[in-house]
Amino acid sequence: MDSLMDRERTARRRTPLNRSQIAGFWGAWAGWTLDGMDSFIYALVLTPALTELLPHSGYAATPANVGLAGSILFALFLVGWGLSFIWGPIADRFGRTKVLAGTIFTFAIFTGLAATAHNVWELGIYRFIAGVGIGGEWALAGTYVAEAWPEDRRKMGAGYLQTGYYAGFFLAAALNYTVGVHYGWRVMFLTGAVPVVVAILVLLRVKETERWEKAEQQAEVKAIRTKPLREILGPMYRRRTWVACALLTIAIIGLWAGAVYEPSAVIQLATRSGMDKAGAIKTASLATGLLSIGTILGCLALPPLAEKIGRRRTLAIYFAGMAVSIAGAFGWAFYLPNGLAPFIAWLFVLGFFGGNFALFSLWLPEQFETRVRATAFAFCTSFGRFIGAGVNFLLGAAVLHMHTLGVPVALTALVFVAGLFLIPFAPETKGQVLPQ
Repeated sequence: MDSLMDRERTARRRTPLNRSQIAGFWGAWAGWTLDGMDSFIYALVLTPALTELLPHSGYAATPANVGLAGSILFALFLVGWGLSFIWGPIADRFGRTKVLAGTIFTFAIFTGLAATAHNVWELGIYRFIAGVGIGGEWALAGTYVAEAWPEDRRKMGAGYLQTGYYAGFFLAAALNYTVGVHYGWRVMFLTGAVPVVVAILVLLRVKETERWEKAEQQAEVKAIRTKPLREILGPMYRRRTWVACALLTIAIIGLWAGAVYEPSAVIQLATRSGMDKAGAIKTASLATGLLSIGTILGCLALPPLAEKIGRRRTLAIYFAGMAVSIAGAFGWAFYLPNGLAPFIAWLFVLGFFGGNFALFSLWLPEQFETRVRATAFAFCTSFGRFIGAGVNFLLGAAVLHMHTLGVPVALTALVFVAGLFLIPFAPETKGQVLPQ
């Protein structure tokens, strides 16, 4: 009883947030939400979009060509994500809020333009540039919340922030269930232009973080300009930079293997069970919503767990959960005679442990000082996307060669097992304040 009262008194003593911190969080959260929506729109509209565009590009819209073209375009999208590391040094030089708005504006405009594509080449260009914007949003949003929120709130702030991406999955599924089914893939891409409004609000309502302003003033006084990319790859940060890159690569491979192929898997299982096309699409949307709810819960559960048992142990639990759930969903349930219900049940578990991304929003800012933090965040998250692009291309080729998507996706569970052996090399920052 006394312990409960102590926790309640501690909660009441938490530092209150000011108006700019609240507006900044919601701007970052909304951007990350619409970022997630934008990313998942592609997975949901992949088949109808390529079925229409491939004939205009000189290719037959066969299932094999749709699968291969989809993998190539998604790999191109991930390369755009990888190139988003350019936003980090810009943010370390010019501030967090302006560059955050720039990332949102970029992915919103080019997602909207995807609705005008006449062939797969145009769609590929638009998705590539949208990827550059989308990739930068997480790094800038995570850096902003870590620096702007008080020390006693920033850890849960990281968990709250990460829910936005998966709320975006849920929003994309809801739009596909209502808008996509009736109005088609072009209108779905048009909805991705909405974040322009968020970008404008971020620019107008949100102040720069005091930590960045202080670091910038110190740099001006000393007349020294930091070269952040060189510094994070130098002796001081080299080990933690590359370990973080490796861990994020594993998380990204698992996220996209599960999330991108999930709608196609559900549609196949639903069709196999006797549903018509419209019913299968709606079932895929509902399954995506369940996956998103599981991930949001996983994001909210992670910060308290990380505070109690540490960052490394928490990530180990989430990685182990990802390995088991990917294997259970795609390696087992997908091949059952009546596998739709078991597969969807596994998706909820997969979604929960997919909340491991919230740990990086919490953990990465703790490993680097303010003058290089945005660069480090952007570099570590971008590196994994290049590898993820290659793995996604190989997955597409494997699906085409094996004539099934279950086994190739299930094999990605092995990368999480490998990740368990890498975690001990990362620094444990439990109980440490955010470095200036």
